[in-house]
Order: sequence, then structure tokens, then C-alpha cells
Amino acid sequence: MALLAGKKAGNRPPGPIVRVGFLLVSIGFALLIPFIPRVDSGWYLVLPLAISGSGLGLLVSQLNNFTLGPIPEERISEAAGVNSAAGSFGLSFGLACAGAIMLATLSVAFTKNAEASSVLRPDQQQQVADVLDEDAEVLSNGQLEELLADEPPRVREEIVDINTDTRPLALQIALLVPLLAGLAGLANSFRMVRLPDAPPPKTAEGAALG
Repeated sequence: MALLAGKKAGNRPPGPIVRVGFLLVSIGFALLIPFIPRVDSGWYLVLPLAISGSGLGLLVSQLNNFTLGPIPEERISEAAGVNSAAGSFGLSFGLACAGAIMLATLSVAFTKNAEASSVLRPDQQQQVADVLDEDAEVLSNGQLEELLADEPPRVREEIVDINTDTRPLALQIALLVPLLAGLAGLANSFRMVRLPDAPPPKTAEGAALG
């Protein structure tokens, strides 16, 4: 999509294309979130991921032109460096926030479900809470069954069932981060469209890629 948009954009201003990109990103994640707990195959996620990926492709193809277009040619290298650093920081910050939110949601939901369980004894519920408090991590049911190999079957099945219920919820909550970021970008893109478009310098693309 980035290659296609870069070739087909022509002399069109980047603002409207960026707005469409943010719209597709938001739609893709909005469709993805309710799918998470209901699907048993990755094929069901192809359409939402394709939509959000297409939006990201449009953004990648146009944001450099939009941000570097007004910069004088003699300062384009400095601006490209700042632009690249800001993008890397935003990506790292977003991933860290989404990961922290996912693990926090997993820990809280797992602990609450364990405390509400009629199968787990109070000491086992406290053990679950202590483990999640020290080192919360996302585990598949297979990995969890290996860790619980010494536990009674009923306890093992109960904890695996709790894991099955809480993992999708944690991922859904974490996916709100890119969804909200997409919506914020979409709102800001209306302001971008109203700004006058400066023709991008000839070296903008090369400097941005470098």
C-alpha cells in the first residue's frame, strides 16, 4: 500500500491521504478488538489487519512529505533526523504503554478470577496473586499446563480456564492504545488538511529514508 500510494499520489496534497490512512487504521483496530475472544484461527483476523495495515501504508508514504515539505532544502537532513527520532520514540513509547497495560490487565483480571474460584483454596489463590505480582507474563495454555504439571487435575483445569478467559481481555484492553492513537491522528488530520501544502523538496524522500 505504501508503494502504491507513493506512485499514485502524484501532485495530490498529503493531508487528505494521511486522513484516510488514520481512518483505516482506526477502523481496522475497531474491528479487531471484538474479534479477539471469538476466533479460533488467525484467518479471521486477516481483514481487520489488512485494513489497518493499508492505513499504515498510506501514512508511511505521506507523513515524511507532509512534515519535511516546508523545511528549507539546506536543513532537510537535520529535519529528517528529528523526524526519524520522534517516530522511533513514539513507536517505543506506544509499545511500552500497550505492553504495560496488557500485563496489568492480565494480572488484575487473573487475580480476581482466581479469588472468585470455588475450586482454588485460599492459599492457592494467594499463590496465584503472589506470582502475578512478582512476574506477570502472557502464557499459552500449553505453557501453563507444563508449569502446573504437579497440581491436581481440577486445579490445573481451573487455572487454564482462567487463563483462557483473561488473555483475550488483556489483549483487547491493550489494543485500545493504537485505536485511541489512530482516532487522535484522525482528529488532527482535519487540521492538517486546512494547512497550506508546501511542495516537498527534491531530497526529502532520500533524506528521510537515510
